[in-house]
Amino acid sequence: MRLAEEQPLVDSNYDQPHALLRQVAENVEQVIVGKSDAVHLCLVALLSEGHVLLEDVPGVGKTMLVRALAKSLGCSFKRIQFTPDLLPSDVTGVSIYNQKTLEFEFRPGPVMAHIVLADEINRTSPKTQSALLEALEEGSITVDGVTHELPKPFMVMATQNPIEYEGTFPLPEAQLDRFLLKISLGYPALRDEIDILARQEKGHPIETIGQVLDLETLRRLQEAVRNVYVEPSIREYIVNIAVATREHRDVYLGVSPRGSIALLKAAMALAFTLGRDYVVPDDVKRLVPITFGHRMILKSEARLSGVTVDQVLRDVMRGVSVPIARERR
Repeated sequence: MRLAEEQPLVDSNYDQPHALLRQVAENVEQVIVGKSDAVHLCLVALLSEGHVLLEDVPGVGKTMLVRALAKSLGCSFKRIQFTPDLLPSDVTGVSIYNQKTLEFEFRPGPVMAHIVLADEINRTSPKTQSALLEALEEGSITVDGVTHELPKPFMVMATQNPIEYEGTFPLPEAQLDRFLLKISLGYPALRDEIDILARQEKGHPIETIGQVLDLETLRRLQEAVRNVYVEPSIREYIVNIAVATREHRDVYLGVSPRGSIALLKAAMALAFTLGRDYVVPDDVKRLVPITFGHRMILKSEARLSGVTVDQVLRDVMRGVSVPIARERR
């Protein structure tokens, strides 16, 4: 694997960066059993400098997945429990007047961390949900007219219950568009759930896992991902898929250019984690449902007829010709 970096990307014990990423995944999988695909995709989002929306029913390990990833990276971690009475200042922080210095001092909120768990984000009001918009898109927050940069790397992993559950506020389209990937964990398989019971019989494995990756190495890995090669034909392939979603008969709102950029970045990171310095069409195909699905709105008549976003995306993919990508030498 060729990487355009002068400094070594990883510790000398590892021949290739993806070997270290594999160890991070295995560390997380000590806590999250049988969900290797979800763990892998979270690493893809992390390397892409994007954010993840985890949607599933309660109790399947969404929160533990985020905690295990943060602990494996040894980075700062904060959790925001979203409730109906949460205020925007509870997320971003607040300026407080100091009577000794006669100046306002900024007291940072929990969003000022490397990895932020926005737990049950759809249980708070849209006003508070919108407090994350600037952080998700620009990596900064503005309080009382003053902009504060967030630490780098910065990643929000938000969990939400399915929108049909009582007491939830669906995320607006503008906020959904800020999430790179939307992932569902699902219930574990029978043998995996038995394994989970055995592992937690005397304690939770989250207490025993350690740090695998340091922040400086993570930053260099993120920089290396930007050097992954993408053929012009694959960029055209991504745009053609996005355009097809906008023109589909059952779609009211198709994928925006931000969605095309998200798919490109995710495909580059996926190729990197698989030990390649170039993107192939299969990388794009694998990521389309979880990168584009939450960015689309179907027409009301299509929803009433039982049409789903996944069905539309399968239809779109069948109608877009796949380029023949050559291995880069």
